Amino acid sequence: MLPAQGGIFYSTNTFAPVPTERIPIEAFLKLHVNALLLDVRSPGEYHHAHMPGAHSLPLFTDEERAMVGTAYKQQSREQAIKIGLDFFGPKMRRMVEEVEALMVDRRSLAGENSNPDKKTSNIVCLYCWRGGMRSAAVAWLLSLYGFQVYVLQGGYKRFRRWVFEKVAQPYLFNVLGGYTGSGKTELLHELERQGEIVIDLEALASHKGSAFGNIGLPKQPSQEQFENKLALELFSKTDVPKISDEGIREIRDQSMESAINFFKSPYTVWVEDESQRIGTVNIPVPFWETMRNAPVYFLNIPFEERLQHLVAEYGCLDTTQVIDAIRRIAKRLGPLETKHAIQFLEEGNTLESFRILLRYYDKQYGKALHNRQNLPNLLHEISCARVCASNARLLSKSLSA
Repeated sequence: MLPAQGGIFYSTNTFAPVPTERIPIEAFLKLHVNALLLDVRSPGEYHHAHMPGAHSLPLFTDEERAMVGTAYKQQSREQAIKIGLDFFGPKMRRMVEEVEALMVDRRSLAGENSNPDKKTSNIVCLYCWRGGMRSAAVAWLLSLYGFQVYVLQGGYKRFRRWVFEKVAQPYLFNVLGGYTGSGKTELLHELERQGEIVIDLEALASHKGSAFGNIGLPKQPSQEQFENKLALELFSKTDVPKISDEGIREIRDQSMESAINFFKSPYTVWVEDESQRIGTVNIPVPFWETMRNAPVYFLNIPFEERLQHLVAEYGCLDTTQVIDAIRRIAKRLGPLETKHAIQFLEEGNTLESFRILLRYYDKQYGKALHNRQNLPNLLHEISCARVCASNARLLSKSLSA
């Protein structure tokens, strides 16, 4: 078999495309990390939600998809296919060239284009809604051109079922708690640098969890997309245990059975104590309930220290946006406190404005914290003098006590 121009393969007399494989969800998820991931559904389907990391390569526009679907329901499968082929035919070359460009960009990011000795991947993973005709058509085209194509069995619908299963698993959580301004997010990042498994819910939600949490951040994902991101984050961080060099040396001297048990042993995931609602998205109920029954490591930091930290973090934000956020909580904050908080801000007295807001959020968090069942057995208080990364050491001492 000899390669022709453009990566298409020919045998002596027969045109021979690279074979396409349909693979189940777990295999697909492990493979797509090192492949080009394509979503061949319509633009509307993609923009609503998709597998994180997927590029949109729609076989049909939203209007074309509607026409094909109508023909399928009102006329016949064969007529729908004919209409679909009319749309598909003129797009073939453009789609192939778009995938080529995406592959070049991907290799460039990996530094492969500048290193001719480094093996380059020619693997494409793709999916449609149910793993049916749309993915089959695009897979045929790309495999014909020379790409190694893998199609997700059951399509995006199967992926969504996997998402529900993933977020409902009984994870072992450690919840990092503390009043607003305690530097919980920064401490989570420090724990991750030290090798701990951390799921940053606020980063996934693109929101910091308060009325001011969306200022300066990108638009929040849809609820469905947030769930997708959460599930894949859990998959990437918890399906393969993180083992230190010391841990590897330890299991070398153990029996095979002990080694297998080591890899199967449960390990802990750190999350920040959150309300179930983060901006416009909700933490999935099973995940949230597991969090609410997990140990809470509460950073007890003096009010004034937290206030200074908040001023440093939010004091540079656009005043108009902050005032708008204050007005959104005016009903709960109270008319007098709302008036004073806005007035201080307009006068440039950020410290006193934030002092009012911090008292409000301390009350709100206190109510949420104590609205847990079995709180006395879950709560571990850690006294910290100030907001800093070194609080990780105090946290470590609490864990080992």
